[in-house]
Amino acid sequence: MIEFIKRYFLAIPIGFFTTLKNMLRKPVTFQYPKEKVPMYPRYRGLHFLERYEDGTERCVCCGLCAAACPADAIFMEPEETEKGERKAKLYEINMLRCIFCGFCEEACPEEAIFLGKEYEFSDDDRSKFIYTKDDLLVKWPRTKPSAVNFIRKKRRPFME
Repeated sequence: MIEFIKRYFLAIPIGFFTTLKNMLRKPVTFQYPKEKVPMYPRYRGLHFLERYEDGTERCVCCGLCAAACPADAIFMEPEETEKGERKAKLYEINMLRCIFCGFCEEACPEEAIFLGKEYEFSDDDRSKFIYTKDDLLVKWPRTKPSAVNFIRKKRRPFME
């Protein structure tokens, strides 16, 4: 009988006390579309392709990012410019396959691909999750400086 009283009659005041205690606290929710949660420094979001300071593409289509990708989400096709330099004719990342591991970023010798802080990339059509080179390249001219701290600022000299 005492067990019955403890279980049912003490549960109601304990529940009311818990409710009152939490009603007086400051809310922890964000008003999402208006307020955005700051991302952690190590967060890996949507990919982007960087450019040199003169506006040319950094990617030379070496294929190391595609080889390093464990999910096989990167597809690329190279071409040569008039000067004989390599660049990516076709560069696609399938975000449905991507696991956001960052191996592509680590494998790139030209510091061309990075995982950004963008986390709002939902859609209702599966075909829109295949990002092309035009979608991934940083817009030029830049509106703000790059957040990336590059090891090599200038393009390697072309050997003829």
